[in-house]
Amino acid sequence: MAIYNPKSLKAEEFINDGEILETIKYAEENKNNIPLIDSILEKASPKKVGDGYQCQGLTHREAAVLLACDIPEKIEEMFKLANDIKQKFYGNRIVMFAPLYLSNYCVNGCVYCPYHLKNKHIARKKLTQEEVKNEVIALQDMGHKRLAIEAGEDPKNNPIEYILECIKTIYSVNHKNGAIRRVNVNIAATTVENYRKLKEAGIGTYILFQETYHKKSYLELHPTGPKHDYDYHTEAMDRAMEGGIDDVGLGVLFGLEMYMYEFVGLLMHAEHLEAVHGVGPHTISVPRVKKADDIDPDVFDNGLSDEMFKKIIACIRIAVPYTGMIISTRESEKVRGEVLNMGISQISGASRTSVGGYTEEERPHDSEQFDVSDQRTLDEVVRWLMENGHIPSFCTACYREGRTGDRFMSLCKSGQILNCCHPNALMTLTEYLEDYASDETKKIGYKLIEEELKKIPKEKVREIAENNIADIKNSNRRDFRF
Repeated sequence: MAIYNPKSLKAEEFINDGEILETIKYAEENKNNIPLIDSILEKASPKKVGDGYQCQGLTHREAAVLLACDIPEKIEEMFKLANDIKQKFYGNRIVMFAPLYLSNYCVNGCVYCPYHLKNKHIARKKLTQEEVKNEVIALQDMGHKRLAIEAGEDPKNNPIEYILECIKTIYSVNHKNGAIRRVNVNIAATTVENYRKLKEAGIGTYILFQETYHKKSYLELHPTGPKHDYDYHTEAMDRAMEGGIDDVGLGVLFGLEMYMYEFVGLLMHAEHLEAVHGVGPHTISVPRVKKADDIDPDVFDNGLSDEMFKKIIACIRIAVPYTGMIISTRESEKVRGEVLNMGISQISGASRTSVGGYTEEERPHDSEQFDVSDQRTLDEVVRWLMENGHIPSFCTACYREGRTGDRFMSLCKSGQILNCCHPNALMTLTEYLEDYASDETKKIGYKLIEEELKKIPKEKVREIAENNIADIKNSNRRDFRF
């Protein structure tokens, strides 16, 4: 029987079923233990250190107690603490991105995904390099600077050489004032050699969702194809880091298995990365199972209520305070609005989840990976964020200045990241307002920027930011960054 060991490189030892079940039992036994809950919340609270703040975070067992707690006033305290942590380390910035689907050819049999091999009525498509270029131009014309590329697993149609060629094409396209400055990659688990090639291609974050940490369920949900190999999939992040990728993104597909099991497994994976590599996940995503071609989410009996979904997000933020947290357009405007105050720091905007979808005038549905709930334009999302006191950020400076992995985490943990990120967000928002925004969005945006500039603590930084913003407005100069 496998023994729990966060420093092990074996999936069954760092994601240990026995430890997860013991944790769930412990959480259930202590869910109304108010002195313990209060001590956990106190431990997780930001502490003032020098000019910044520091957080201890929580163990998976401590976090599970919070998630199990059903005392209304304690849940409110969790929501408040999650927002406080997010504001202390990420401020009111929300990073913007869009997914770009390259190919929906796939050899796997994942029962929750319409790309599965047996689905014979989905339109299969793989973008040519010319089509990639046209998709990128369409995204640049909206104002996007950061993409997450997606592709099904198919060694014949989507080999690593194809992915690398697409990345090269994406970075090469400069249309008007548009440029994609960061390409994150969400493709199937692969080899150390291939991860090294992705690193050399200049990717930002490598993202891979575990889908479910419950091994028995995982094997049933992935009955055929290379993704069936639970250990190879679960150990992918270690190979990615061995290949030199120091920013990795975790996630589970909530609704496939019981949420508490997934929550504990996710945090154990984060602890494992910290224990082995000295740096936890750069991002954690929280997708839920949604309707899609050939997929009915109601067949999965582990669906999550909106209230529990919000609680999970808050508890992840409390437990892993320095990670970026991502919510996609799978969720409605209402849900996205609520969770922005519970720890989310990145959202997608104007997403199309079909291959070639951005160049289509009408949103295509015949090849979508999932139904998009929030179908607003990027301009509408940007305006909505600002009206609710958030700064939409198109910044990619940390990745391009080498502030990745442990270097990013050390800046974040000391609170110093705000001296870079806040002014960078305002400068990239100015670019968006000048080049892409509607008049109404411009008006709201410049008022927000004026107020936010006053909050930059260092006078010299504020002065440089003000001068750069004036330069962006009055010339064609772009891409200023701290």
